[in-house]
Amino acid sequence: MPRGTRHTLTGTLRWTRLGYALEMDDGGMWRLDLGMIWRIRRHVDRRITVEGARSGFDLLDVHRL
Repeated sequence: MPRGTRHTLTGTLRWTRLGYALEMDDGGMWRLDLGMIWRIRRHVDRRITVEGARSGFDLLDVHRL
């Protein structure tokens, strides 16, 4: 998948040593670049859907939860 492609992904939000990540049902993991960190904490360990653009190998710039 090339950079800049838009994605809508659903998975479980996790906190890792590198920051927030979306754990997919198939075992994959996307690192998330989030702007409003204080608003996302309540969703850790819950299933969420995110929309954003790919900006790196496993990095998604989140535009909407």
